[in-house]
Amino acid sequence: MVKIFQYDEVPEIQTTSGRLKGYFYNGEYIFKGIPYAHAERFQMPSEAKWDGVKDVTSYGLVCPLLEQDIPRGELLVPHRYWPQDEHCQSLNIWTTTLDDKVQKPVVVWLHGGGYFAGSSIEQVAYDGFNMCMFGDVVVVSVNHRLNILGYLDLSPFGEKYANSGNAGHADMVAALRWIQKNIALFGGDPHNVTIFGQSGGGMKVADLMQIEAADGLFHKGLMMSGVSSDGVQPSCTGDGREIVRALLDELHIEEAEIEKLETVPYYELAKAYLKVRPAIAEKGGYIGGAPLINDYYKGHPLGHGLREPAGKIPVMIGTVFGEFSFAPASFNKLELTEPEMEEIVGKVYGKYTKAIMQAFAKAYPGKNPMDVLYVDRAMRQPSKQLAKLFAEAGNTNVYLYDFTLEFPFMHNKIAWHCSDIPFFFHNTDKVEVCGMPGVTDKLEEQIFGAFMNFVKSGTPGFEKLPAWPAVTTEHEPTMILDRACEVRINFDDALYELIDGILPPFNLMEMMKGQNVQH
Repeated sequence: MVKIFQYDEVPEIQTTSGRLKGYFYNGEYIFKGIPYAHAERFQMPSEAKWDGVKDVTSYGLVCPLLEQDIPRGELLVPHRYWPQDEHCQSLNIWTTTLDDKVQKPVVVWLHGGGYFAGSSIEQVAYDGFNMCMFGDVVVVSVNHRLNILGYLDLSPFGEKYANSGNAGHADMVAALRWIQKNIALFGGDPHNVTIFGQSGGGMKVADLMQIEAADGLFHKGLMMSGVSSDGVQPSCTGDGREIVRALLDELHIEEAEIEKLETVPYYELAKAYLKVRPAIAEKGGYIGGAPLINDYYKGHPLGHGLREPAGKIPVMIGTVFGEFSFAPASFNKLELTEPEMEEIVGKVYGKYTKAIMQAFAKAYPGKNPMDVLYVDRAMRQPSKQLAKLFAEAGNTNVYLYDFTLEFPFMHNKIAWHCSDIPFFFHNTDKVEVCGMPGVTDKLEEQIFGAFMNFVKSGTPGFEKLPAWPAVTTEHEPTMILDRACEVRINFDDALYELIDGILPPFNLMEMMKGQNVQH
């Protein structure tokens, strides 16, 4: 069948920012690179305005990175690379209608990459076309400021820099506000907006719940591999006096001339920051790079409690089995004998090896015993803690999942960080390693169907999945997403208790040493 493209026939859209023109392709209207805000460096965003008709048929520029991206690990997480500029506040929309009376659910994607990297189009699986088409929803993805542009506190040096330590989050709030004002023009319902994100994007979902300025701008949230402990993302406290003064010294700028930091070429600024940061970080000082706890942002719920409005928002929270286990194994787990397995596991767990392997077999029946070496210690436990916190706030729409699929790569590699994204986006056709006949299509339908039902109703119940009960103060039911999906309750508590009693606390930086893989 010939796919239809239209441009001249697509009407101009009059938004609160100005007129814009997108295009139509294969059943959808697509708008790329819509400016939702503008801001000068280290300052708060204001709504974008323009004269005339803006052509929005190309993705917007993405936030500059502190260091050069290097393509690697592309089979695990295929990427797209794009030109960078600090004026990066733009969003993309996919919709099947421009009728403002239709009011379809709206889903807003917040990309991963921690708070320092990534973009709305960085991963191939971020494309919104299939989600829009198969889910009958309006899909939006957002670019915002990152790293020192989005999260460096200069507030001690002048009122114009008030809240600069949260500029990236203020961008996201501005994007959500723009969506509230304009999404009906694209067939969306401003009263049914779900924000979702993975990794850093999942963290951003929780963060936005802790910002009063975002209240009412979204109504549900999905956090994918994005609930962290201090071993992954330490809390950002203090202020920017020391790091900014170190920057000024490195750049030979007097403190009285602080405004010169606004015009230093970005890559010179980044180079200076990377040079002065380690010494301050080593002694536990503020270095930016994450949202700043202040009157604007109340801090992550696990450390600072849930704001009352946040406790009422329906949430899905999930992880994948292996999370940061990107490095290839030095063995083929499918060919090992039981004594060989015990020997390898013993190098980590010593005299506790048999007990660990027994506890793992009980928690994950049917999985290869060697997978105990990759069980996630970064996200799963904090995710369960956050789910319980929501339940304790009286929220009856809190749902946990654990994505435990094995892939036909390096002898049945267990699910890694980002590997569930194609299934949630209905984009497994775009990610080669997902090519598993008889497995992928079925699981994609189950995951995508559950997510779309959550978007529409606040519950992920789906006829092709077992009943999915909500988390309560007493029980933490988890939907296992795998070749066979099932609900299991508090199934891994004993395993984690045993692991945590043997191994030191999880530290991502230590784990990633030697794992030269982009994610």
